[in-house]
Amino acid sequence: MDSSISGNSSPTRSKWRKVAYGGMQPGFDDNHTDESFLEEMVMNANVVKRDMLKVMQDSVSISQYLCIVTLIVLVWIYTLTSTLDEKSLLLLDVSLLALGFLVLLFTEDMLSLSLLLHYVVNIYFFASALYVLAPIYQTLTRSISSDSIWALTISLLILHLFLHDYSGSTIRAPGALKNPNLTSCISLNASVVASVFIASRLPSRLHVFAVMLFSLQVFLFAPLVTYCIKKYSKCLHFLLSFALMGVTLVSVYALHRLLFVLLLGLLIFVNLVCPYWLIRIQEYKFEINGPWDEAKLCFDITD
Repeated sequence: MDSSISGNSSPTRSKWRKVAYGGMQPGFDDNHTDESFLEEMVMNANVVKRDMLKVMQDSVSISQYLCIVTLIVLVWIYTLTSTLDEKSLLLLDVSLLALGFLVLLFTEDMLSLSLLLHYVVNIYFFASALYVLAPIYQTLTRSISSDSIWALTISLLILHLFLHDYSGSTIRAPGALKNPNLTSCISLNASVVASVFIASRLPSRLHVFAVMLFSLQVFLFAPLVTYCIKKYSKCLHFLLSFALMGVTLVSVYALHRLLFVLLLGLLIFVNLVCPYWLIRIQEYKFEINGPWDEAKLCFDITD
């Protein structure tokens, strides 16, 4: 009699079940898992298999911008050595500005006449402010040696290239509103400060204005122009990129043979070695997903 009573009164252990926010279940530890825990494990569900040719095509954008920055540095060097005078540089500024507006006009459907006039007015005020501030830029780093200026400029350009948005995700199309992220702002500010350092080494106010206008319009508008060309036509994008590479390599070769070898090696590394390296290390990518991941809420909206 006593044994039957004691057998009926013994507590039965309830079955464990997965509870999202229910806390601990009686009779189980808080880290308990049953035999079905690993049944929902998925390996490499989100791993994207990359194609070598596609990665090489994407790397062309990086080489294109490397060549643009190299051409800017070449203009700085030719200006500092008096090979390029202020009148020629101003003519180059106006030509590049007109060419950029033509590219935007033919590649962007949203670019209306009113928006174009708005840009022209903004550039006029921007150029006027640069001309007024040119004497300040000219004397800004008078007490600093030229070697220090070049060291700071090269460091800022490396920072600019390292943080630059090569994918174009933060570029604002004409008429669109998009807030840039922190890294793109740091990259742009680094290029502006580098331009100010170089302009402070020039002898006249007109030199300073011409160099600042050239540098800022390229750093500010070149990514937008190249992005619009890439979005408009892939073939035109590749044609422009390879033309820039050719012009840059020829210009650097005329300046210094060692710099030519370094630039050529860098372009080969970016366009060939890095894509091959990325494809090879992709084989070692291992991703595990399962019930231990954060729950993702899915809403099924039906009429």
